[in-house]
Amino acid sequence: MKINFTLLIFIVVLVMAGCQSKPKMNIEEKEQPSVEVDQKTDDKKEQKVVIDLINQEGIAIGIATLFEGEKGVHIQVDAHHLPAGTHGFHIHENGICETPSFESAGGHFNPGEKNHGFDDPNGFHNGDMENLEVTMDGTVEQQYINEAVTLEKGKKNSLLGKKGTAIIIHADPDDYVSQPTGNAGERIACGVINNERE
Repeated sequence: MKINFTLLIFIVVLVMAGCQSKPKMNIEEKEQPSVEVDQKTDDKKEQKVVIDLINQEGIAIGIATLFEGEKGVHIQVDAHHLPAGTHGFHIHENGICETPSFESAGGHFNPGEKNHGFDDPNGFHNGDMENLEVTMDGTVEQQYINEAVTLEKGKKNSLLGKKGTAIIIHADPDDYVSQPTGNAGERIACGVINNERE
């Protein structure tokens, strides 16, 4: 009788231990997928396009970093060895930066087929942006948000299409109204955002 009672207690302890360990396995299995999903979400938020900016001699003078935000594409410009002052700053329709003129970049990125300039009643181009302000030491750190473009492939206003796109810095300020480039002068720096033909 004493042996049977001891055996019964032993069996109850084993069953209870088994019941306790089972839920622990289920919790661990449920937690793993949520960690992976969170990681993928973070990776998507951190996707960036970093491009080199070159001058008319083909020398690297800085970078531009682009990423998709809630209100459009954020563009951070960090450059040096530029003439001090105000400069036109645009996205152009071809992802080609052939020195020294950068005419290979074509006209402004304009899938909406509008006029140039924020002050034009029939404007503005998707690639139009506010002027770049270069300090007296020739450096610039400036951020833009372009709500008229996207980095999502397949869309009409995507900067990552087959022709590609490029960033251009001009010698003079953009007056935001003159056609077709705001009277911004020659192209003094260029950076290829994307060119699928390369």
